[in-house]
Amino acid sequence: MNRVITLELAQRLQRAGLSWEPAPGDRFVVPNRDMDDDVFVVSDMVVDVHDLPSGRVIGFNGTVEWALDSISATDVVWLPREEQLRGALGTAFVRLEAVALGWVVVIADGDADEERHVDVDAERAYARALLPVLAR
Repeated sequence: MNRVITLELAQRLQRAGLSWEPAPGDRFVVPNRDMDDDVFVVSDMVVDVHDLPSGRVIGFNGTVEWALDSISATDVVWLPREEQLRGALGTAFVRLEAVALGWVVVIADGDADEERHVDVDAERAYARALLPVLAR
């Protein structure tokens, strides 16, 4: 799986007011249930790979038998993807720059000076840049 923003950073975005309309492809975690490291993906259909004596098969399933049948969207934490974070920045987004040890997202608010937000991962840099935008 691709790298994702940290749970802590996603929770900060959630507390800052980033809204989420769950859609296929969205990633999320179920915190505080001993599953903080498990990343789930919203999907219209579950596809499993099964190793059978006759060979490997790909199974298409409408639902999965699991102890957790459903959970309120308010009990999960969305892990937005890079393009979702960039979109949430709107007109505040100026540019993304590669630096020696990671990425910088540059934002600005109208005539205000540019702000630089740095992280080792572009997705995380976008998330850090979004926090002050949500606070405006």
